[in-house]
Amino acid sequence: MPARALSREAIDPAVDATARAIAAALLEGFDKHYALFRDCARAAQRHFEDGNFRAIGHIARERIDFYDRRVAETAARIAREFAASGVGAADALWARVKLHYIGLLIEHRQPECAETFFNSVSCKILHRAYYNNRFIFVRPAVSTEYLDADPPTYRSYYPRRNGLRAALIDIVLDFGFTRRFADFRRDLRNLLAAFRRRHPRPFEAAQSLQIQVLGSLFFRNRTAYVVGRVINGLVVQPFAVPVQHDAAGKLRVDALLMEPTELALLFSANRAYFLVDMEVPAAYVDFLASVVPDKTPSELYTMVGLQKHGKNLFYRDLLHHLRHSTDRFVVAPGIRGLVMSVFTLPSYPYVFKVIKDRIAASKDTDRRRVQEKYALVKHHDRVGRMTDTLEYSDVAFPRERFSDELLAELEAEAPSQIERAGEHVIVRHVYIERRLTPLNLYLAKADAWERARALREYGDAIAQLARANIFAGDLLFKNFGVTRFGRVVFYDYDEIEYLTDCRFRRIPPPPPGHDEMSGEVWYSVGPRDVFPEEFATFLLTDPAIREAFMRHHGQLLDAAWWQATQATIARGDVPEVLSYPESVRFRGAADGEVPARPGGVPATAGGP
Repeated sequence: MPARALSREAIDPAVDATARAIAAALLEGFDKHYALFRDCARAAQRHFEDGNFRAIGHIARERIDFYDRRVAETAARIAREFAASGVGAADALWARVKLHYIGLLIEHRQPECAETFFNSVSCKILHRAYYNNRFIFVRPAVSTEYLDADPPTYRSYYPRRNGLRAALIDIVLDFGFTRRFADFRRDLRNLLAAFRRRHPRPFEAAQSLQIQVLGSLFFRNRTAYVVGRVINGLVVQPFAVPVQHDAAGKLRVDALLMEPTELALLFSANRAYFLVDMEVPAAYVDFLASVVPDKTPSELYTMVGLQKHGKNLFYRDLLHHLRHSTDRFVVAPGIRGLVMSVFTLPSYPYVFKVIKDRIAASKDTDRRRVQEKYALVKHHDRVGRMTDTLEYSDVAFPRERFSDELLAELEAEAPSQIERAGEHVIVRHVYIERRLTPLNLYLAKADAWERARALREYGDAIAQLARANIFAGDLLFKNFGVTRFGRVVFYDYDEIEYLTDCRFRRIPPPPPGHDEMSGEVWYSVGPRDVFPEEFATFLLTDPAIREAFMRHHGQLLDAAWWQATQATIARGDVPEVLSYPESVRFRGAADGEVPARPGGVPATAGGP
């Protein structure tokens, strides 16, 4: 609903004073949120130094809900303190609130995230009809270009002054680790050897040679990462260095990640978000764009834990793409789901998933439980094997961009979630995920080598999820997808369970005289009973697929393997699923040996 143009002279002083107070309350709410956000990263460093890795995981999960709590808290405060001012009406008041809020952000260090917070609170207060440029930030109002922290976001080191070894020592010392390294000289040898393998002698050092390193460590699970780039003339070489605890609890440098694929896997959205202390997140994202240039700002903000601003940027990208394309949303290719209606825009690499109103009885679930499963995945470590999901409410799509077939399916399958509003179709609740090639479609076209690789990846995905206390539930190939790196990930969450909540059993032998041809089950089955030997019945009917799967993952058909994995989790002895290939880890700790790097990333990258 457009507001009438307002000049400064037309503003009632009382309205303006109220608007100023509301803007201040909004920014106070955001500042509280961001202070708690930074506290999480600082706590992660303390817990890493102490070897308290469970606490790091707990913080990462808890932090996801911080934003929504502060939004609800701030909206409630504004509604309570300014109820008499008509804050729920989008008129001169809310237009002035936005203008005063912009003024407060001029010297702010996180203005882009504060604008997103404004949108979240205002949309909670205002009616949907008021979501327009006048009252929310559809485009950024405050530039983050050249915005930086004090001290600066990254530190620069100059190997030409005192040598590369001295520069590496200074980098590590500047992070101020309180825990000792087991053998720092060995770690330096490993780093130097790995660097020289990537840049063999003679290495020509330009006058501009420098190493730039972000000032804060990146924490995830059991590992801290140093992230930086080498600048040598016109060549920029990004890198990441994982630091871990050894068996004795001392620190060791575990690898040097420099290949684009290694860095892309490290910053994959299919993993848990990093904990990193950033005074100026825009400066971190700008730096990371040179480390993983194929990632969008939306993805990078999400990866450093600012997923709400990542969502905001994604939506802006979507609107921009819709303005500059003409193709239509269509039903996504593949087998139709029993729980979700899935559609996609061919020119845009994402799928949109809407929960059906009438879910097939065979699924034994409902909308609430499906949403709970997706929330579980959001809060869990996805170990590179579950896609991250963006969740939106009340999304307005242009009606002309929907194919007739798609709109008919949505209105038939999920009528409560679809509303026609003039030239728009409003989708009340939708999940958005990166579009992947469904594994069943991939296998149908794969040659023998591709099939073997994909099935090894498929088994690795199941096993790694299990070690992270996740049982995928529905293991059909159609519920897994293949990424551009050839990794297999899971994306259908309606039957997902914690592994420790399942009961894995062997099928008991039939009693004497039982007719095995009758098809009758001779044993009791509980609601969470799982019989792994049955997996072969519905997954491995094709002899070629069975042979490729059994070559590496026959243990997944044995209940004993699942029971042993449950016991390991119960003891708290949960190994980390690496965020980088096992093959690049430093070996031969005593003599600084570095393994030969294979061509490309192996199928078991990050695997057991």
